[in-house]
Amino acid sequence: MVIDERIVSEAIAASYFNKFRNCLDLDVAIVGGGPSGLTAAWKLAARGRKVGLFERKLSIGGGMWGGGMTWNSIVVQTAAKGVLEEAGVALHEFKPGYFTADSVAATAALAYQATRAGAQVFNCMSVEDVVLREIDGVKRVTGLVVNSSPVEIARLHVDPLVLHCKYAIECTGHATEMLKTLVRKNDVKLNTPSGAIEGEQSMWADVAEANTVRFTREVFPGVWVAGMAANATYGSYRMGPIFGGMLLSGVQVAEAIDALL
Repeated sequence: MVIDERIVSEAIAASYFNKFRNCLDLDVAIVGGGPSGLTAAWKLAARGRKVGLFERKLSIGGGMWGGGMTWNSIVVQTAAKGVLEEAGVALHEFKPGYFTADSVAATAALAYQATRAGAQVFNCMSVEDVVLREIDGVKRVTGLVVNSSPVEIARLHVDPLVLHCKYAIECTGHATEMLKTLVRKNDVKLNTPSGAIEGEQSMWADVAEANTVRFTREVFPGVWVAGMAANATYGSYRMGPIFGGMLLSGVQVAEAIDALL
């Protein structure tokens, strides 16, 4: 077989264009490809929902790849180990209730399960804004404004593209980037005590793990928060390289949105 480079280029261009065009109208758009975002994408797609996940970086997985301090091992607690087991990840009990997993294997397994279930993943794509509509007198997020991450990094004046969704999930972690844009650019209040993003507090793993799941909810019409973004939005604590709360948050947001759909 003689390889024709033009056919290779055509195959990539055609397949990517078709993939993107198919995601212009989504059930759920997930912003951020960390553990909660990947888990939510997997669980929603497995239920037959049309899901697109948008990650600014070249690699997905967020902080999960690096484990703790680049030592690529992570910890999950008993309550969450079933999520990784279902994904096919080997776990080892270090002490009662504490299970370790290879962080590379765990991240790759979640990404595989999400894409295998039908979620469409777009890496190197930044969400620079949201689409806002007023429906029955209530402002609601109905889509995302996206652009190429290299365009954003180079600060080129290149217009973005737009897609619509029934629900968006803020999974950008500590930064809450999509939510900050929504609040900064629009005169809106969030479903938080102050009506704004409360901000993340310092390390308290036990409370943070519980609150990651507790604060997984709809924070603005059409927008849900999950994972570390939920903690930062509602003013809870950080937890470090224990990932059970983020996995459970991904499961919970998927179940809640699926019920609404």
